[in-house]
Amino acid sequence: MKTDQDTNAIRELFATYASGFNDFDADAIADLFAYPVVIWQFDRGNMFEDDEELLENIEALLAVLDKEAVVHSDYEVQALSVSGPTALASVFWKQQREDGEVALAFTCHYHLVNIEGEWLIASIFNENV
Repeated sequence: MKTDQDTNAIRELFATYASGFNDFDADAIADLFAYPVVIWQFDRGNMFEDDEELLENIEALLAVLDKEAVVHSDYEVQALSVSGPTALASVFWKQQREDGEVALAFTCHYHLVNIEGEWLIASIFNENV
């Protein structure tokens, strides 16, 4: 059953996630995942057993954002469904350059899990728009 507390905690998770990207802080981003985690990118699934494995992927992603001169990641939670200790969320992302130009836009679908009272990302499916 979805509660306001769950909804608020999940929205805070995405705010923290966006802040990690805005700060180019790979460790802060990796801390938001439950392991092992599966991330689907470009029609290919990748499993990361721990934060060390995921950090390589995050650092590569941050390098792409740096190359694209992205300075701000903005998001909108478009759908959120909570059922007990799991949740599904669809989030639209815009990653912008300093002048406000959108460098990247995409939707990610997240499967979240609540472990000992903390919502974490269990899997991601990236969908280009």
